[in-house]
Amino acid sequence: MKNNTTEKRTVANPWEEGQLEAFADSLRQGERSLSTRRQYGREVRRFREWMRGRALDKEAVISYKEILEKTYRPASVNTKLAAINSFLAFLGRQEWKVKLLRIQRSAYCSGERELSRQEYQQLVMAARRKGDERLCVLLQTVCSTGIRISELSFITVEAVTAGEAVVRLKGKSRTVLLPEKLRCLLRKYLRRTGITHGAVFVTRSGAPMDRSNIWKQMKALGEAAAVPEQKVFPHNLRHLFARCFYEVGKDIAKLADVLGHSSINTTRLYIISSGQEHRRQLERLGLLA
Repeated sequence: MKNNTTEKRTVANPWEEGQLEAFADSLRQGERSLSTRRQYGREVRRFREWMRGRALDKEAVISYKEILEKTYRPASVNTKLAAINSFLAFLGRQEWKVKLLRIQRSAYCSGERELSRQEYQQLVMAARRKGDERLCVLLQTVCSTGIRISELSFITVEAVTAGEAVVRLKGKSRTVLLPEKLRCLLRKYLRRTGITHGAVFVTRSGAPMDRSNIWKQMKALGEAAAVPEQKVFPHNLRHLFARCFYEVGKDIAKLADVLGHSSINTTRLYIISSGQEHRRQLERLGLLA
């Protein structure tokens, strides 16, 4: 079976919907996550809209890259370019791919998006005040285990009983331990909801909750919790877990294993401190008379 990412494809019109559907299928065959497949599809369609009336070649891709650089942050530009490069590889046009932007790692992160422990607790309390037990328990589950939202469906009744969840995604498998206090919280929630098997967090129809469900509910919760909107998104709970875990043991290799990272360089992005904490460290150096 030929690999679509390397086989040269002769395509009269690369923007036909059938080609985009075939691209999406190639991503699925490559075992890319659902969120990645959706994101790549969105970005390629946006590129298609911009390309109307233009011939697709390396110069067009470079021009689009230059426009992105003027509009978005470097990290966002690279995300969009990764999707386009993947599509070009699918078409067999490796020579049209463009280089991603080189981003120097910052010594600290912006405090504007860093969710603090107190703000997390405010979110939990706000969900409790609203009587939204599912969201209240969900927030605590994600933040106390460090799982990705895409991994939430692996938190099952069976996992609660066993005390651990086996997460299998992207051809990789890892075991996520459930703290005893979390297991007690989940068992109480299961008794009240009557859920006896399968995923713990489900919609009214019984389907596992997905990123869009949770994103909307968290955004609605932010105002009631008096937490800035830019800090309220699911992945920020994982970042908070990473910082708290690292503060306890200062073991970045162990943290990488817990988070399911294949590279410690990825894990480093999760534990950089805010500018405020960075300034406090500079003050403690005692290098000024």
